[in-house]
Formats: sequence, structure tokens, C-alpha cells
Amino acid sequence: MTIVIMVLLALIRSGFYVSTQMGEWKRGREASEVLRQVYAAQRLYLADNPTISVSSITSANIIPYLQGGVTTMPTVISKTGTTLSIIVNVSPPVINSGNGTAYDPSKFTNDSLWDVGE
Repeated sequence: MTIVIMVLLALIRSGFYVSTQMGEWKRGREASEVLRQVYAAQRLYLADNPTISVSSITSANIIPYLQGGVTTMPTVISKTGTTLSIIVNVSPPVINSGNGTAYDPSKFTNDSLWDVGE
């Protein structure tokens, strides 16, 4: 009887662990989708304005090119629940960690989690 209870507790614990990991993966994937939308808008803006350098692009330049007619720049939620903005004056755009550097808690910078991917 004790062994059965221990096995059940181990299964419950592993289920909670997998659920947590799945939630983190889902947040990373959603952030990647937002980044891809911003990247597409950035490329459309540059196609319409070929003499503009990427480093001079602002969020206000990108907003009219975003899908769905949104009026504000999209944001993403970090693994800790913090709302993060997107840096648009680099190509491809990256998530702002809050201090001007790229936020990508995944192991790779091209895995389509927290980044545009390849």
C-alpha cells in the first residue's frame, strides 16, 4: 500500500513539473509569435522606406504596419510575469529585458522561443 501511494505521489509531482515546463514553453512561443509580427511589420516599413536605416526605426514607424490595425506596440510577458517591450531598431527585433539588452531565457538564440528564429 505504501509503495502504491509513493508511486502516485511521484506521478503527481512529475505531472506538476511537466505542466510548469509546458506553461513556460507556451509563454516563449507566444513571445516569438509577437516578435515575428513585429519583424514582418518592420520589413514592410523598410520596403516602403528603403532609404531609412534600421537603427533609426521607432515603434511609431512600425505600428501602422502591424496586423489587425492595432494602435499600440505589442508587449510580451516574461517567465516571471513581467511585461516587456520590443526593441525595433535592430533587425530582427528583440525583446527588451528592461535595461536595453535582449531577453531570451532559452538556451539558443534561434530556437523560435523568445526570438524570431530562423
